[in-house]
Amino acid sequence: MGVKGLQSFMDRCCPEACVPVNLREISRQHVAKRQIGCTTTANSTRPTLVVDGMACLRHWYSCKDWVCGGQWREYMDGLKGWVEAFSSAGIRLVFFFDGVVEEQKRREWVKRRCRVNGEISKLFRHIKAQGEQPGRELFCLPSGLATFTRFALRSLGQEVFCSVREADYEIASYARQHGSMGILGQDSDFIIYDSAPCFSVAKLRIHSLTTVMYDRQRLCQTIGLTVAQLPLLACLLGNDVVSEDKMMHIRNNAMATYRIDNPTAHSGAPQGQMVMAVSHLVSSVWGREEQETGLIPQTLNLSAPHRELLKRGVHSYLLPGEEAIQLGDISAPSSAFEKHVSSEILKACREKHVAAEGFMVYSVLCEGVIECSNTLEDEEDTELLPQALVYKPCRQRIYGLLLFNGHEGSRVDLPAIREWFVYAGNALKEPDMVHPVPISLQYNQPVLDLLWFGNGPEVSSLRLKSFLSMFDCQELSELYGAVEDSLLAALCLVTYIALQIQTLSQEDCDAYLSQAVCLRLKSQKELQHIKLPFLCSRAVQLGSLYVRGLAHLLGANCASGGPLPGATLMPWSSFDGRLFHSKYLLAHSGSDNTVLLDRDPFCLSQFLCLREKLTETCRKRGRVLQSRPKAPQQAPGPPNRDRHTGGGENWSERGETTRGGWRERGEARGDPNTCENRERLWERGGGGTRGEHFHPHPRGRSHRSRGRYQLAPRWSQPPAPGT
Repeated sequence: MGVKGLQSFMDRCCPEACVPVNLREISRQHVAKRQIGCTTTANSTRPTLVVDGMACLRHWYSCKDWVCGGQWREYMDGLKGWVEAFSSAGIRLVFFFDGVVEEQKRREWVKRRCRVNGEISKLFRHIKAQGEQPGRELFCLPSGLATFTRFALRSLGQEVFCSVREADYEIASYARQHGSMGILGQDSDFIIYDSAPCFSVAKLRIHSLTTVMYDRQRLCQTIGLTVAQLPLLACLLGNDVVSEDKMMHIRNNAMATYRIDNPTAHSGAPQGQMVMAVSHLVSSVWGREEQETGLIPQTLNLSAPHRELLKRGVHSYLLPGEEAIQLGDISAPSSAFEKHVSSEILKACREKHVAAEGFMVYSVLCEGVIECSNTLEDEEDTELLPQALVYKPCRQRIYGLLLFNGHEGSRVDLPAIREWFVYAGNALKEPDMVHPVPISLQYNQPVLDLLWFGNGPEVSSLRLKSFLSMFDCQELSELYGAVEDSLLAALCLVTYIALQIQTLSQEDCDAYLSQAVCLRLKSQKELQHIKLPFLCSRAVQLGSLYVRGLAHLLGANCASGGPLPGATLMPWSSFDGRLFHSKYLLAHSGSDNTVLLDRDPFCLSQFLCLREKLTETCRKRGRVLQSRPKAPQQAPGPPNRDRHTGGGENWSERGETTRGGWRERGEARGDPNTCENRERLWERGGGGTRGEHFHPHPRGRSHRSRGRYQLAPRWSQPPAPGT
């Protein structure tokens, strides 16, 4: 949410309400105040800052590259430093992220998505014209950043919550209930809520922990209102519940009256005049009855529907404990599919969602609706399907696993899931109605309670088969324990993408697989120093497609009971945008596999293993991968400081680029595609460290991996996701 124009009014017209503060000093003052007469636990006096995670994403992601899919390890390192800055000051952080989009705010959500789509179109036109990343004026967050940041923070030991209603409301409620030192965000609604002080994340200086506090009491003194009158002001100005156009006639009348009474006030500041005009209106119509009951003043010229809308908007700001008529109990929403799953499943589902430990499952079982924001996709590239359509069959199987629940494929009259996914051609006027599809296993449809709460090797095997079946990759179960879990997940995802996109070439798959294999041996510093000669718009889209696929892997893993550790599905464990882009350019420029795999025999052996399994799985389904090199060419345009073409030599023959230059190409070590050499490399390759052999353990898990990765015995208690 956000109040139209209030932020700019405070910054420009009400500077006395924008108070520079030092959070360390605020913290010390908070401790001193709370310690007086306090005899409870240490946590009750420890200063807590409640953080609006969604508002922080743009400030957290400061990596140089953002169009290629994300520099995830660098992002993780920056996030760690940000958290440590507060920890060193003795400040406890509690993070909140949006878990749902409330239907009353769907219109505003759609409007924002359409606006971002226009910016993404400009971004791709720039890349195709200039061959480089555009400036920050077209900045878009990497796909999936909000989803994976929740898990990143949990892996750093932070307390993270995912909302079951409007996140701003839950943030303000938590801060008020727990007596927090403040809220860190950038939403003007936090000024309206009668909660903890609001601090600006946009003006935060992390090294000094200084920022600006928006003082609601000083704001009220300036505009002549009380804190109790702020919700009505917010709704008349316009917010996500009461759209700006609905109350336009009220504001116009208020402005006309204000200009007559104050002809010289706030000259040259139209928004300042508007806020003051509406404030004067609220003050003039607010009587004792409204103050005591929270009703909308009868003197406002409103139709019945607009009056009801305004009432709903005002009540959205009333926190638990405030005296006012509430619009029903929203603390425990009923499930959309209660009759299809057990109460234990619903309870575990909600608990995991709130604790930010699950993904996708709550939206399906408890809301019956799922949404996905914008993805970096070129709507002019008709060769590649939008990610929403690529992963739709996978989502249908996830829905099927969750809802058929042992009914052997009988439809049992299941309702469709409402999907709000952003993609070219979808006007978002209504949701796509997507029907669940049962997964195909050799035996009966798996029962959800068994997958989530069962124990034993048979259950573990069933979890893995259920997970792989959602991507139509059941055969890959024989690699479980023979390769690292992150590589198994990567192979599963690449195989699925190849089956869904008929135009995906062998070169595209080679880029995906070589990136996954090489990433594990690279340091963060090496990844940061990758130099790209130019950018390819198709590679940009393929990078975002892969990261969206990781989110689907995560959703499938949660639905099937956690056969893979959550940490192995995180992008900082399996993907780097610049590395993938470099592999894409090499693969499509005709580089041989030794160059593509950094001339590392160990990486090459694993790559060939994965590639052979990919080819075999696709062939069984009638899909033959073909070589279709696109020979990327540098686009015309101004030179890019990141470009490095090696003084005119053929960069495609040089290989990986690190620390400022492409490595010189060494002598060929033999054709890796010959039968003899492939067999020798297979024998030299293997598990997770150099020199190990590729020998599957007779029990399905190698001796090497048993101590490193453990099966999650039940979905309700998976290993904490991390790096």
